[in-house]
Amino acid sequence: MSFRVTFVAAARSSPLLAERFEDDRPLDQAGWEEVQRAAPELLPLAAAELRYCSPTPRSRATGDALGFAPLVQPALRDCDMGRWRGFTLGEAMAREPESVDAWLADPHATPHGGESLLDFITRVGGWLDTRPVEDGGRIVAVAEPSVIRAALVYALKAPPSSYWNIDVRPLSTTTVTGLRGRWNLRFDGVAGQTTRA
Repeated sequence: MSFRVTFVAAARSSPLLAERFEDDRPLDQAGWEEVQRAAPELLPLAAAELRYCSPTPRSRATGDALGFAPLVQPALRDCDMGRWRGFTLGEAMAREPESVDAWLADPHATPHGGESLLDFITRVGGWLDTRPVEDGGRIVAVAEPSVIRAALVYALKAPPSSYWNIDVRPLSTTTVTGLRGRWNLRFDGVAGQTTRA
């Protein structure tokens, strides 16, 4: 049984350098404007048999604004960052530089008291592997960029350290096709943006 899961990265809720761990802020004005520009390209994804989203306000708002009427999936929540929740990476580094270095270097590390990177990747991958869909079915999931990076690492069976080398831009789409344990990656691009040569 083969099916397709298209991940849509949530529109932004802050400038890149102001992004916070487990950010629960709603879309900012720029995020709303991005959704409006991208909507014509992304609206066809609403025809998917199953439509999901992360539990964050910006993921829910992005899915709703695109007409997906997504079902919230707790398994698609961001990585549990423990006491670093709400910090930017810079703030965590200023307070606990050795702990941040350990967390970045070791996928098993939990210096913040939350979830390890490996556990996060495994949780998101478990969600991916257990979707109830018919052969040839389509799923769309609006999620935080971190969740999409975790799904891609899992789908490609890449080393956890590759998580740090994947860049997921707001409203970009990435599709994995296949079935449990056998995934293929397809790059779809960034909605609402033109490519320059």
